[in-house]
Amino acid sequence: MTAKPKHAATVILVRPRPDEGFEVFMTRRPEGMQFLGGAYVFPGGSVRDQDCSEASLKRCYGLSRQEAQRILRTHLSPELSLAHWVAGIRELFEEAGVLLCVTEAGETIDIKQRGLPERCAGKRQRLIEGSLDFLTLLESEGLFCDAARLSYFSHWLTPEEFSTRFDTRFYLAVLPSGQHPLATSEEVAHSLWISPEEALRGCDAGTLPMIFPTFSALRTLADFDSLERLFEEYRTG
Repeated sequence: MTAKPKHAATVILVRPRPDEGFEVFMTRRPEGMQFLGGAYVFPGGSVRDQDCSEASLKRCYGLSRQEAQRILRTHLSPELSLAHWVAGIRELFEEAGVLLCVTEAGETIDIKQRGLPERCAGKRQRLIEGSLDFLTLLESEGLFCDAARLSYFSHWLTPEEFSTRFDTRFYLAVLPSGQHPLATSEEVAHSLWISPEEALRGCDAGTLPMIFPTFSALRTLADFDSLERLFEEYRTG
């Protein structure tokens, strides 16, 4: 019997290099993890029921449900389409501690605001433990998912012969000013910033094991020499 694929979202976090070009943020999954243990990936995970809830979707800024559906060019409902953006933002925060959020007025959050880094770190830990959900975190801090910050990049569906399957949308996002991803976390054994070209060489050499969708994303990214050119090609809307 063919396994039904789970909807999922992955975020390719990027930042400019000091000299030229740009880097991507990659994480290595712990060896003991059942799915992709030891592989280098981009942060991401399954779309959860709460990501699709009315309350969660109302805490999205900069992108409507209908716009999300149009961008994905999908048969999915407008609600499930926009939920992929919510899932990507949530997963990036859970795995890497990077929060792509704005205020209700659309203002960029000041991560140096008094007490915010400490509160968010504590709430991220509670998310992992299951004693807090992402919607409650957003509501308690007066934050909204900055959906416009995520630019749709690609779509991958796990082949039918696999027992665990994902229907995954990949997104691009620039690292917000003042924020720094966690070096390790509960789902991350190691992380690094690396250029797409260097990552591809590491894959060829066997030092950066990865699955084909990750390799393919890097191969596409390697064709761009700057973030400006990249986002000219891939931009929300």
